[in-house]
Amino acid sequence: MTIRSVLIALPLLVLGWLSTLVVVALLTDEAPAYVVVLPQDRLLDRLPGGTAVLAASRFSVTVASDAPGFAKALYSSGARLVLPAGLPGCLPLPKV
Repeated sequence: MTIRSVLIALPLLVLGWLSTLVVVALLTDEAPAYVVVLPQDRLLDRLPGGTAVLAASRFSVTVASDAPGFAKALYSSGARLVLPAGLPGCLPLPKV
């Protein structure tokens, strides 16, 4: 594998990983919390009701809620990128 191959493959790998996390966040409600990456200034004012802010910094906000479709609600509130937080792996475990 050449350096050029690595320089092409690495960004594609990261993009694929982020895409998988976004799809998991949008299609399931299994994550105990969500991380909003690069939040807008007024995001905290626009959060849906019943949202708990677990941590906040300039670069991310970690939030939790029991509301169904919470990741979609975060996007509606102006979030740029919402990723699941606290899952045991890349995909949620099936319910037994």
